[in-house]
Amino acid sequence: MLEFFTVLADPNVPFLRYALLVGLLSAIPFGIIGSYVVVRRISSLAGAISHCLLAGIGGGLYLERVVGWSYCGPVSGAFVVAVVAAAILAWAHFRAGQREDSVIGALWSVGMAIGLLFLAATPGYTDPMSYLFGNILLIGQSDMYFVLALDVVVLGLAAFFHPQFLALCFDDEFARLRGLPTNWLYFLLLCLTAMTIVLLVRVVGIVMVIALLTLPAAIAGNFASGIGGMMVGAVLACASFIFCGMAISYSLDLPTGPVIICLAALTYLITSLKSSIR
Repeated sequence: MLEFFTVLADPNVPFLRYALLVGLLSAIPFGIIGSYVVVRRISSLAGAISHCLLAGIGGGLYLERVVGWSYCGPVSGAFVVAVVAAAILAWAHFRAGQREDSVIGALWSVGMAIGLLFLAATPGYTDPMSYLFGNILLIGQSDMYFVLALDVVVLGLAAFFHPQFLALCFDDEFARLRGLPTNWLYFLLLCLTAMTIVLLVRVVGIVMVIALLTLPAAIAGNFASGIGGMMVGAVLACASFIFCGMAISYSLDLPTGPVIICLAALTYLITSLKSSIR
């Protein structure tokens, strides 16, 4: 652990500081949006969105390297696909007679398949493991600015629509009777979840993104008496998992993403057992 702090202060190792800063900045929207996801119980929808991101990542790389669109890239492609997936899921949720679980399964598998096809068609070697399981140490200064911009957008929208989101999450029928545009609010909540997942994929990858989006909020929910306290606790828990996961993985030479998830899962297990006993 001491070695991690020594390297963190080394001016010749800026990538480690970028990775830690992005991880801590990302903990804020993860904790806030993750609390909405847990309360609303849309973890399966978030899972479908996260697995669709591979299509955007592969498509962005293909357009950048083959077509020559320099302004495209894996992050921008993932952002576009995430919003499209959110729109499809919102449409399926409110369309009469449409089986939402079938749409979730289709997006889950087809998004992964399209992404792998794009990666295979892109010249040069592209390691899909870094996208599937994350590699926070690959984050650079340009990625940090992009994450910061998305951070501001997610936080701004979540703060502005917080009362409406509360009504939607706890009693959407009452919100509809009060005249709130629940369909539009549900779509907006899915879009915020999608943008948050785009941030999170760089930290722990597509496969494990749902764990870090939901586990900190679930842990905080065992102790908080309201959703405000749940959000604060989720932010602190998420930041702690990212920091400790990076320190432990560096000291033991292990992949960062899986270490972060294992810490979160272990903490959730302990807190759940303590809550059950209490």
